[in-house]
Amino acid sequence: MPTENNAHVLMLSSSRMGDEAYLEHAREMIFEHLGDEKDVLFIPFAGVTLEWDDYVEKVRQALPELSITGIHTCDAPADAVSSARAILVGGGNTFNLLNELYKQSLLEPLQRKVSQGLPYIGWSAGSNICGNSIRTTNDMPIVEPPSFAALNFLSCQLNPHYTDYQPPGHNGETRDDRLFEFTRLSPETPVLAIREGTALQYSKGRLTLLGELEGFCFSGNDKTPIAPGQDLTHYLS
Repeated sequence: MPTENNAHVLMLSSSRMGDEAYLEHAREMIFEHLGDEKDVLFIPFAGVTLEWDDYVEKVRQALPELSITGIHTCDAPADAVSSARAILVGGGNTFNLLNELYKQSLLEPLQRKVSQGLPYIGWSAGSNICGNSIRTTNDMPIVEPPSFAALNFLSCQLNPHYTDYQPPGHNGETRDDRLFEFTRLSPETPVLAIREGTALQYSKGRLTLLGELEGFCFSGNDKTPIAPGQDLTHYLS
């Protein structure tokens, strides 16, 4: 089941929008979501070619107003989650992120704390893991997690970085093709596809699309537009 109504989760599609600086487009959404909270625990496990210390520093430079601690520097990561005031989870490779969460036994502590109201903010891979599973990530499976089952804050699937652009001369499957492959085999599970620069917010028992661009819901053989500000709460169950 998805987390209870105390959940306060911001799922950003991306860390960048267009040519803007890192997390620049997301700053307003991030600070509004955190409220007065400044102490944040950052999970950098999606970083593969980017060292985790470097990842923490990159986020610190983008969000200098926050006091950010990398979870990999904590002696007891599960205890760090239990005592955290807010959680940030960065993007990168979703498979590596989920594998590390399993390896370090962090899924259950994260689920428990978020259900109690701990502010959670993820982008890209950090948003992908908020759904039922990571089966609709765009990433290559460079490692094999024990399971594809994720945090299940939402009982549907997510597809950040959604695009319907088809490069001229490209003969591979489009993103729509891939998502419809999923919904053909799992017609009962919708996929919420969100464009770069937008986010899903799950707070006070309500799910909403934030930003200026529309998203889409893929379900069965249907692709339905999602308008900015649209109430998506019915997708929670």
